[in-house]
Formats: sequence, structure tokens, C-alpha cells
Amino acid sequence: MSHALLRPADTGEPAAPRANAVVAVLAFGGIVVSLMQTLVIPIVPELPRLLNAPASDTAWAVTATLLAAAVATPMTGRLGDMYGKRRMLLISLVMLVAGSVTAALSDSLAPMIAGRALQGLASGVIPLGISIMRDELPAERLGSATALMSASLGVGGALGLPAAALIADNFDWHALFWASAGLGVVALVLVPAIVPESKVRTGGRFDLVGGIGMAAGLVSLLLAISKGGDWGWSSGTTLGLFAAAVVVLLVWGWWELRVREPLVDLRTTARRQVLVTNLASIAVGFAMFAMSLVIPQLLQLPEATGYGLGKSLLVAGLTMAPSGLVMMATAPVSAALSKAKGPKITLMVGALIVAAGYGLNIVLMSELWHFVLVTCVIGAGIGFTYGSMPALIMGAVPASETGAANSLNTLMRSIGTSTASAVAGVILAQMTTDFGRTPLPSQDGFKVVLAIGAGAALLAFAVASFIPRQRGTEAAEAPVADAPVPDAPESEVMDGRCRTRQSRR
Repeated sequence: MSHALLRPADTGEPAAPRANAVVAVLAFGGIVVSLMQTLVIPIVPELPRLLNAPASDTAWAVTATLLAAAVATPMTGRLGDMYGKRRMLLISLVMLVAGSVTAALSDSLAPMIAGRALQGLASGVIPLGISIMRDELPAERLGSATALMSASLGVGGALGLPAAALIADNFDWHALFWASAGLGVVALVLVPAIVPESKVRTGGRFDLVGGIGMAAGLVSLLLAISKGGDWGWSSGTTLGLFAAAVVVLLVWGWWELRVREPLVDLRTTARRQVLVTNLASIAVGFAMFAMSLVIPQLLQLPEATGYGLGKSLLVAGLTMAPSGLVMMATAPVSAALSKAKGPKITLMVGALIVAAGYGLNIVLMSELWHFVLVTCVIGAGIGFTYGSMPALIMGAVPASETGAANSLNTLMRSIGTSTASAVAGVILAQMTTDFGRTPLPSQDGFKVVLAIGAGAALLAFAVASFIPRQRGTEAAEAPVADAPVPDAPESEVMDGRCRTRQSRR
């Protein structure tokens, strides 16, 4: 097993300015990548006309990103552990820029789908950034930094919607992708200039068979979830994909338990703290995405429905944007609570806040400020939950497996969001009301989805209660404890707390 390079605090050098720059650059990269979630939302209704293709085909501009992200996230995490996390982060950003330029130059369906798939391949930036922070930051900065990096997944989605709507309303639609390419180039310049390359590496050989098996299983599962509503949940295609996913993933698991250098160490993943955290992450991902599905629709439906507010997409995006700022603001609070009480308590508190936000939305949905309040409450809860997950994962895995473990946790959240989209789609399609000659989702349908979102948050709370109990200081420091370096001086093998004390001397 490889071991960590001494952090700045270990060498006695001033760490704060450098650490601040590293955190800022990595968080910026995370926000840029997460913007891809909402980048095309303003133009989705127009894509059939813009690309001269049926709506059923242009939907792949969204689906391709989802599938590519599901495949890339665990693989880039493992490759980062093996060959260098910053190297894989840079490759991911190159994919983002290449995909953005491809989509910006497209006027037909095929290059658009290819560009969106390339953008999805950049999804590993956030877990890679968290892993770099574990390797490089001093102990006292790690909790708040990883909380911010983890929350950037939601921040980018919240801020991206109004920005994308503003660009789409005032410029040619290609400008959306030129803008994302420009942001990706900025990140590509900043990362090698500011972020050091981690020396924590496992080496070894990449599990190609395991990679192919995981890709086939995940694509089958997520394709069935995301397209089942269009194809029919009882159709042969949907059921066949679900069956294929079960078979392939079972065979993949059998292989991973027997290969010498697996893509995912299932024995580590089966540790109680990692397993339960990942299960809670699925529920949290479901709860988070329910907000993104319901609130924009309620804001944009005509006022004549009696429950819609008749606002533009830009106004809807601006209503959602404060939630992203709240997620950023709660990152240090989340870290402080984790240090005092342990990340398990932080996760449980965040899940309760999310559930409370959905409960508020069920009774408050008639004024614009109602939705601003609700999104801020839910955003605060997401900030707590997303901030606690990296600490829980890193507290249970060795430093050499940080990238793969964090990537798998990010994948679990994505499975939750995909499931939320499918469930909400079914409910809103079934619970409709006639508006003129057009069926629209009914108010009761939206309330059912909100109630399910609250239920998912409460499920996350219940699941998180089974995470092994840790004392606050131990939980906060667990992620930075590295294995001893052979033949290293005694001062180099102390844990993060002792290192920090030495630097202060």
C-alpha cells in the first residue's frame, strides 16, 4: 500500500494560504462539473426543433450524460488511486471541455449526444477532489473543505439553472456550451497551477474485466430506470434490462471478490460504516432531486390552474439559486457539528431538516417566497448530509482507497436521483387534471411527490442510525490518519492531530 505525502502542517510551512487556494480551486472545479446537470434544461423542449429529431431521440441528450457519469465515476476514482488523483482530475476536465466544444459545434443529434456523454465522463471531479483534500490538507481544514467539496454537487445544479436560462433567453443556444467550455478551461489552468499531485497511490493493474462488468450492469440498471416511463414499465425491453442488470452485477460481484486487484474492493465496501452510509446516500439523493422536479414545475404552471404561479424559467431558476448558496454556507457548520458529535449525527440532522423542508412545502406553495424558504431549508439539510458523507466514508477506508470509495458514494447518490426522477414521472403522469384540452399534473400529484421526498429523507435518517457510533473528535480526525511510512522518522508517522501540534510549535 502506498502512503501519504506529508501535509503542509507536517513541514512547519505556512499552510493556510496554500490550503485556501487548493480548496477554492477544487470546489470551483466541482461546481463547474455539477453545472452539467442543469445545463440543457432550458432548451430541452426546443431540442427536437433545434436538432431536427424526434423528442424521444433528443431525450438522449440528458440520458447520455447520466449513463456516462455512472460508468466514469467509479472508474476514475480507482484510476486516481492507482495513477494519481490530480492526473485523473485533469483528464476529467479535458473530457468536459471536449464535450462542451463538441456540443457547441453541433447542429444535429449525434454530435450533441456525443458531447453530452463526454461531459458526463467528467463527473469524477468531485470525489477526486475530496480524495486530494484528504491527502494534502492539514487536519484542521479537512472537515470543512470536504463538506464544501461534497456540497458543490448540489451548488452547481442550483446555480446552473438560472444561469443557463439567462443565456438561453438572450443568446444562441450554442452559447450554453461555449460558456461551459470556457469554465472548464479556467479549471484546467488553475488545477495544475495550485493543486499538488497526491503521492498516495496503490499502483497495480486496472481491473478491465471488472470495469466492463460494472459498466454493463450500471448502464442496464439506469437505462431501465430512466427510460422505463417512455418504454413502459412492463415492456420486454424494460424488464429485460432490469433482469440483465441483476445478472451482470451478481456476476461482477463474484468476479470482484476473486480478482487480486479489484475495481471495487467489495470487502471494504461491505464494512458496516461504508455500506450503511452508501444506503443512506441513495435515500438522500432521492430526497434532494424531488425538490428539483417539483418546484420548477409549480412555479411555471399557469396561474389559471389555481396552484401554478405562472413564472418564467428564469424566475424559477432564481428561486432555486439561494439553496445553492445555503449549501455552501452550511459546509463549515456541518464540519463543526461532525467534529463535535460525529458525522453520523450530522447526517441524521441533515435528513431531518430535508424532511422538514418538504413538510413545509406541502402546506406552503401559494407564494414565491414560500418556495424560496422551502428551497433554503432543504438546501441547508442537503448541505449537512452531503458534508457528512465523505467523513463517514474516509473514516472507514485506507488512504489508498479514498478515490474509489468516494466515487462509489457519489454513484449511490446518482442512483437515488435517477430513481426519484422515474418515480416522480410515474406519479405526475398518473395524477393529472384537465386544463383546457391539456392534461397537467395535479396539485395532489405534486404533494404526493413532496411527501415521498420527505419519506425518503426520513428513511435516510433511519438508515443512518445504524452507522456505528463514533465520538466527535475521533470521527473528525479519522479521515486523516494514514498508515506509517516504512523506515520513516517517527515525526512523519504521527496522526493529523499530532502533526498539527508540531507545526504550531
